[in-house]
Amino acid sequence: MHRLTLASAGLLVLLSGSAWAADLGSDLPMTAPGFDWTGYYAGMQAGYGWGRSDITIDGGSVKPDIDGGFVGGHVAGLWQFDQAVIGAEADLNYASIDGTAGPGDTFGSDIKWFGSIDAKAGYAMDRVLIYGIGGVAFAGIKTSQAAGTSFARTRTSTGWTLGAGVDYALTNNVVVGAQYRYYDFGKEHFDASDTFIERDQDVKLQTLGVNFSYKF
Repeated sequence: MHRLTLASAGLLVLLSGSAWAADLGSDLPMTAPGFDWTGYYAGMQAGYGWGRSDITIDGGSVKPDIDGGFVGGHVAGLWQFDQAVIGAEADLNYASIDGTAGPGDTFGSDIKWFGSIDAKAGYAMDRVLIYGIGGVAFAGIKTSQAAGTSFARTRTSTGWTLGAGVDYALTNNVVVGAQYRYYDFGKEHFDASDTFIERDQDVKLQTLGVNFSYKF
């Protein structure tokens, strides 16, 4: 009988402890799951660009400094594996990035638009994503001269771009961020005409922008 009483008391203690633990557990906050970067994105970006155009002409060269603003849109797809994130992104921007140089600011370069198709890879820390980005770049670049009869010609240039950025997920669908890019659009040759001095034009650009994306 004494043993039965002790066993009953022990059982009551265990049951009471389990109920207390359950009540305590219900009061403790649940650990929120980490943000999942896997998904498809679309959004807009805007910023400022600066760089230099190297115009080589017969007998010398001029190097206009170029700068100005841009605004555009982008689409992307990302896949997350543990904390690693990989994906692809494409963007297109309208730009007003230009400059002139030479005697009387005779020679000018003007980036009318630019964009790229990129690979993207980064490291996720919950709602923060730090990444690198790079790929093939395109731009519509005008070359011009103001001496004699004014002349301007626009050509699509192809090159490459590299950059880095950081994104932050404000909500499960809204992402904001900032990004730096370097572009090399390569060298374009422009043949001479009656009003045009033959030249090679090599344009390099740096940009700093902010972006807004919606995750689907």
